Amino acid sequence: MHKISIKFLVGFILIFSVSFLVLNHTVKELIRTNNQSIITSELEGLKSNSNVYVRQAFLINHFTSDELYFGEMAEEMGNTLNHATGSIVGVYTVDGELLYASDKSKFTQSNKNDLQEAIHGKTAYSITYDDDKTSVLFSYPVVIDGSKVGILRFYKDFSLLYQQSGKILEIILYITLAIFAAAFLFSYILSRHITLPLGKLTRASNEVKNGNLEVRIQFKRKDEIGRLADNFNDMIDQISGQINIIKKDRDYLEELHKKEKLFFDNITHELKTPLTSILGYAELIQANGESDRIFFDKGINHIIEESRRLHAMVLKLLEASRNNVTKSELDKVDAGLILQDVCESMTIRAQRYRKKLTYDIDQQLIVFAQGDRMRQLFINLLDNAIKYSLNFSTITVKGLHVDGKIRFIFENPSDPIEADQLSRLFQPFYLAHSKDLEKGSIGLGLSIVKSIVDECKGTISMVSQHELTIVTVEFDCVKTMEVEKSL
Repeated sequence: MHKISIKFLVGFILIFSVSFLVLNHTVKELIRTNNQSIITSELEGLKSNSNVYVRQAFLINHFTSDELYFGEMAEEMGNTLNHATGSIVGVYTVDGELLYASDKSKFTQSNKNDLQEAIHGKTAYSITYDDDKTSVLFSYPVVIDGSKVGILRFYKDFSLLYQQSGKILEIILYITLAIFAAAFLFSYILSRHITLPLGKLTRASNEVKNGNLEVRIQFKRKDEIGRLADNFNDMIDQISGQINIIKKDRDYLEELHKKEKLFFDNITHELKTPLTSILGYAELIQANGESDRIFFDKGINHIIEESRRLHAMVLKLLEASRNNVTKSELDKVDAGLILQDVCESMTIRAQRYRKKLTYDIDQQLIVFAQGDRMRQLFINLLDNAIKYSLNFSTITVKGLHVDGKIRFIFENPSDPIEADQLSRLFQPFYLAHSKDLEKGSIGLGLSIVKSIVDECKGTISMVSQHELTIVTVEFDCVKTMEVEKSL
C-alpha cells in the first residue's frame, strides 16, 4: 500500500534537490559573470590609463621611428606603469618579442593566447586558475598615429576577488541549505499534520464499512480536516439514525404483519361462527316451520342479532379502507347536537349492559367536519366506553368550550391500561386485553376514530388513572372561525 505520507516525502526530496541544484548553478553563474564584468571593467581602466601615459611620452619626444622609440623606452615605460597601475608589466615588440618585464617569471606561462591576439591587433585577456590563486594576463597593441608600435602585457592577481566570491557562494550555499532544510521540515510536519488525520479517517471508515457505527473521530482543530471529521461524525449519526428508523419500521411491519394475521384469523372465526349459527337456525326453522313457536321466535331473534353483528363488522372493515378514498369537503356542523342525539340513542345500549350514561353538552359547538363522520366518531367512542367500562358503572360525556377550543370528554370506569398500550390503541388491529377477543372486537374502532379526528385537524388523547379511562377530543375554535370567515 502506497501511503500518502511517503509520496509527500519523496516528492519533497525531489523538489528540494532539484531546486537546490538549479539555485546553486544559477548563483555560481551569476558570480562568475559578475567577476568577469569586474575584471573587464578594471582591465579597460588599466588600458585607458596606460594609453594616456604612452601618448604623453610620445608627444614629449619626437622620433622619426615610433617603433624604435617604443623599444628604447621599454624599461622606463614598464617600471612607470608597474608603479602607476600596481600590475606587473611586460613590454613586447609588435612581433611578440619580450623587450622588458618587471617580473619575467609571470610571463613564462605556456598560455599565450592573449599575446597572440595582441600580435594580430586585438585586445585580449586570459584567466588562469591555480589552486587558490587566480591571475589574469592582459595584452593589447599600442597604436600611435594609426601605426602599431608595440604590445603592452599586464599580469594582475585577482585571487582576493575570487576568494571573496567563493566565501559569498559558500555563505549563500549554507543559507540556502538552511532555508531548504527548514522548508523541508515544515513541509514534512505539515504533511504529517494532514496525513495522520486522513489515516484516522481511513481506519474509521473501514470500521464503519465493517458495521461498527459506534466509532467517532475527535480532532481539536477548526480547519478543513476538523470540519471533515465533524461531517464524518454527523454522517455516522445520520446513518445510525436511519438504520434505527429502518429497524423500527421493520419491527413495526413485523408486528403489523402479526396483527393482520391475527385479524384475519379473528375475522374468519368471527364471520364463520355467526354464519354457522345463522345457517343452523335457518335450517331448523325451515325444517320445523312454526310448529314450535318458542323455538321459532328464539331462532329469528338469534338470526337478527347475529346479522346485526355481522353488519357492524363489515362496516368497520369498510371504514378501515377509507384511507384509499378521496376525502370529501368539510362542512360547518353543530357537533354538540350530533353528540346529544348519539347519547340519547346509545342510552338504550348502555342499559342493556346494565350501565348508565350521563351527558352535559354546551350549545353552539360548531366544527368543520362531515356530519356522518362526526356521528360515527361519537358512536365508536361511546360504544367502546360501554363495552369496556366496569359493571354497573356510569359513563360521563361532556361537550364544552375551553380556552378557545371545543373539547369533548368521555369518561368511564375501567380496568387500568398500561402506558405503552395507550399510545398503541389507535393503531389498526391492536387489542389491549385478551377479553376483547371474547367480545368480538377486531381492533378497528379507535383507529377509525383517529382518522376522523385527523380529517378535522383535531387532537385526541387517552389517559388511564385511578381506574378511570378518559378520552379527550379537541378542535381548534380559532381555526374554525378563520375558515368560517373565508367561506
